[in-house]
Amino acid sequence: MAWNEPGGNSNNQDPWGGRKGGGRQGPPDLDEAFRKLQESLNGIFGGGKKRDGVQGGGFGLLGIGLLVLLAVWLWNAVYIVDAQEQAVILRLGKYHETVGQGLNIYFPPFDTKFQENVTRERTFSKQGQMLTEDENIVEVPLTVQYKISNLKDFVLNVDQPEVSLQHATESALRHVAGSTSMDEVITLGREQMALQVSKRLQDFLDSYGTGIIVTQVNIQRATAPAEVKDAFDDVIRAREDEQREKNQAETYANGVVPEARGQAQRVIEDANGYRDEVVARAQGEADRFTKLVAEYRKAPEVTRQRLYLDTMQQVMSNTSKVLVTGKDGQSNLLYLPLDKMIEGRTGGAANAAAPAASGDATTRIVGGLEQRDLRSRESR
Repeated sequence: MAWNEPGGNSNNQDPWGGRKGGGRQGPPDLDEAFRKLQESLNGIFGGGKKRDGVQGGGFGLLGIGLLVLLAVWLWNAVYIVDAQEQAVILRLGKYHETVGQGLNIYFPPFDTKFQENVTRERTFSKQGQMLTEDENIVEVPLTVQYKISNLKDFVLNVDQPEVSLQHATESALRHVAGSTSMDEVITLGREQMALQVSKRLQDFLDSYGTGIIVTQVNIQRATAPAEVKDAFDDVIRAREDEQREKNQAETYANGVVPEARGQAQRVIEDANGYRDEVVARAQGEADRFTKLVAEYRKAPEVTRQRLYLDTMQQVMSNTSKVLVTGKDGQSNLLYLPLDKMIEGRTGGAANAAAPAASGDATTRIVGGLEQRDLRSRESR
């Protein structure tokens, strides 16, 4: 029966079953729960009842606070260093150690921890107007790739090492661009500029002791100011055309020059061969003449007749001839076609290679035959 239903004892009971005017003012289950919790804490931290009957729970609350603070401290003091990271520990503001991979602990607030990734490549980009050696202004975009090489130097030597990197990059770029002409910056000198900027920038960082190593410097295509950009584009195209023509000329030269050298060498070899042939033939003729003189002295008539027959055989074998026999059968006339003989001597390759002595003998024989022919016709 509800406490406020008709017929119920609503005048003597409250909604929780207590009577009016009683000592309990709340639900009995909540009071019991608070009481048991307080007793448990007092038992843990040594709390007890005072003489006046009041429980001493102040020390127990202090213990709970200390436990919470200890848990928070441990949560912050224990840390994990990944394989790509390192951590520098400062104890009372002084360098203590560099911690590698693994689970570690430090003791704040006495210790200070700086943890960074030392293998990841970082990128810094910059673009600005630079004054070149020939007093022209160009827009030079630049990208620097770097990573931490020494975490201790990175943390302790410079307050803001990456800001120092930016300033050093601008200084190195201005120095290199100031010693380079505008044509080289815009066209073909970017790679060389990047190498020079990288070297000078690394020298700056090493002198500062930043603990940063520059892995690569990339200089994108530089451009002239917008007011003269069209004119410089024309210059760039002209230079590209010039370089293309040079490449084509070099390709042609590389094809023609070796061929010409080969032909020249072949001509030289042919000339050397002809020289050796002529010298050898001359030496052979000289040896033959020496031996012939010795034989001629032994038998002049026989040798003279043999020479005559050899000469006639050589001449007649290379020339068409007609033998004409007289009516009486006693006089024979050897007719030689002079036009073919002269043509063979002047234009024929075979007769041109014949010895000079044979040609002279042929001329003498032909002259003698012509005289004989004329005398025979006169007698008739």
